[in-house]
Amino acid sequence: MLSTSSPRRGLLRFGTYVRRLVTSSPSRFAIIVFASLILVFTALLSLPISARDGQMTGLADALFTAVSTICVTGLSTVDMAAHWSPFGNVVLFIGVNIGGMGVLTLASLMGMVISKRLGLRAKLLAAGDTNPMRAHGGPVNESQTVRLGEVGQLLTTVALSTLVIEGIVAVLLYPGLVMAGIDPLAALWEAPFYAAMSFTNTGFTPNAGGVAVFADDYFVLIVLMMSVFLGSIGFPVIYTLAKHVWHVKKWSLHTKLTLITTVLLFLLGALAFLALEYNNPRTFGSMDAVDTTMQAMFLSAMTRSGGFSVIDISDLNGSSMLAACMLMFVGGGSASTAGGIKVTTLAVLAIAVWSEAKGRGSVEAFGRRIPSDVQRVALSVVAWGATIVALSTIVIAQITKADIIDVLFDVISAFGTVGLSSGLTAELPDAGTYVLAATIFMGRVGTVTLAAAVAATSRSQYYSLPVERPIVG
Repeated sequence: MLSTSSPRRGLLRFGTYVRRLVTSSPSRFAIIVFASLILVFTALLSLPISARDGQMTGLADALFTAVSTICVTGLSTVDMAAHWSPFGNVVLFIGVNIGGMGVLTLASLMGMVISKRLGLRAKLLAAGDTNPMRAHGGPVNESQTVRLGEVGQLLTTVALSTLVIEGIVAVLLYPGLVMAGIDPLAALWEAPFYAAMSFTNTGFTPNAGGVAVFADDYFVLIVLMMSVFLGSIGFPVIYTLAKHVWHVKKWSLHTKLTLITTVLLFLLGALAFLALEYNNPRTFGSMDAVDTTMQAMFLSAMTRSGGFSVIDISDLNGSSMLAACMLMFVGGGSASTAGGIKVTTLAVLAIAVWSEAKGRGSVEAFGRRIPSDVQRVALSVVAWGATIVALSTIVIAQITKADIIDVLFDVISAFGTVGLSSGLTAELPDAGTYVLAATIFMGRVGTVTLAAAVAATSRSQYYSLPVERPIVG
């Protein structure tokens, strides 16, 4: 006869294991939670009730859509407007909001609501989402954008900003959808759906024709761009702006670098698309100056991680697609709903290169010194990201034998969790679908988190080896 204490002992051991996993390696725990959620949503999207035709969705399509949903990417292998039932759309809506806020942040929020307080383990969970450099198991310098003691306030900001911004965007979008010819009752659902997809930088569209239906409605396009921008700057930046919106001197270095780099890349991207596409009859060549400028700005904003598209991406010139690849690879802000290597990574490396060119002994910006460990992490993120993109591009190009620019575009879109496609994703065989899904997962989880999860728990080193300088450059 089995003792009733055996199951209890098993639960206690499991609880002890989870506590050790969270405190010693939040990065590994994050990957486990992400993977578990993807499996759950794959099962939900496979159900006959999730499909409009009442049939089960194949494993490859259900898994890819689940990955794209939880990782807030927006790429799809099926017609999103025609394939999913109302139940399936509700699953997608819930999934993108979970993925957009961050699964560990959401877990910490739920714990705070239930227990009325935020314990150390919950803070460690949320901190892993708000600062990937906390993903390792060792001590972390507290000169951070968001200190561990402020995590509770940040979580409140995450929840409120998500609800408030998506609510305001939905209210603003509703009349625009109705004026575009969408049924008023259908618009009651599509407005919050678009709000969630824009703020989380996902890019799924619930209507046939997608955003192209609103190509001449500048108000709708501007609202979508603003929602994408707010989602892409990151919750720590929103938290800082909420506290010190009119006091620029009190903004953290992270906030300044994020906003300046984001705006700069947006303007440079728009100028690049204007220059490269103004005489392309398939895209901007048939538009007047105002339309061309607006569409160039919209395309620049969406390549940052938004994923909506008014024009057919396959109609772009090859030079424009390459420029879009560069923007997508950078992505948005850290701890945001956007993907990519992040704008602060680019900013830190650019400042380091400039400092080296100037012969300065330290890397400085806005009266602050950027330590060497941050520079090493930035370099690692770029190296890991480039490696993932290169390997995925080679594998998918070999599987499909497709044009390399189309493969590269969709792979970077997947890694940067953007959602724009040259048309290749919908035509991928199952093998290519699985490879692209893995690329999305690695891009969303983050290269720092992946590296920390693969590596052993950090250990203190009490000695220093002799210095020798190899030749570089």
